[in-house]
Amino acid sequence: MGSSYHQFCPVAKAMELLDERWTLLLLRELIMGSEHFNDLRRGLPRMSPTLLSRRLHQLTVAGIVERNDSDGAIAYRLTDAGRELRPVVEALGIWGTRWIGELGDGDLDPKLLLWDMHRRVDHSVVPGGKAVVHFAFSGVHGHSRNWWLVINSGEVDVCDNDPGFDVTVSISAGLRPMTEVWRGNLTWADAVKSGDITISGPAPLRRGLPAWFELSTFATIPRPV
Repeated sequence: MGSSYHQFCPVAKAMELLDERWTLLLLRELIMGSEHFNDLRRGLPRMSPTLLSRRLHQLTVAGIVERNDSDGAIAYRLTDAGRELRPVVEALGIWGTRWIGELGDGDLDPKLLLWDMHRRVDHSVVPGGKAVVHFAFSGVHGHSRNWWLVINSGEVDVCDNDPGFDVTVSISAGLRPMTEVWRGNLTWADAVKSGDITISGPAPLRRGLPAWFELSTFATIPRPV
């Protein structure tokens, strides 16, 4: 736990636990449904495993998280106290969407983008419930350029190596435009029309692909004029 503010105010007491680096983002991942250590790491790719372990321990001791290994695989789940933080985290996301505008280049991360997208697939509109979507990000070099989402039977896997399956639809995009579409700042139609995003595949699949993904949970938040 962070150092004490030495105030009786409940806001101060709450922040003694919550204002340490990565803690609220870790809570975001737990609220979004990640339970296992490796999944938490994928949602927090720049957080070291050592620090992640420490924060999970702190939240467990504080009664925010419970550690469960009854099924042989260790899982971390929010307690009632942890679940009560959902509206706090959501309010921060809403505020950030409305009032923190421009993204720096360092804020763009294909790994984090695909991890977020894999949680928002609408399986009811994916043809046959199965598809492989290949993403190629222009301007991104090396291993981080190519990604695959393998959609199958209500599950989605994120792959940074070719999984070896036939590709259903391919998306070539700049990382920034794809991120702006995801955040609700740019429409699929406008991004395709401008050439910032190119969708390749059979025509019905090209037209239908945007509906396969519900956008970020904050994409519909109204922005100030």
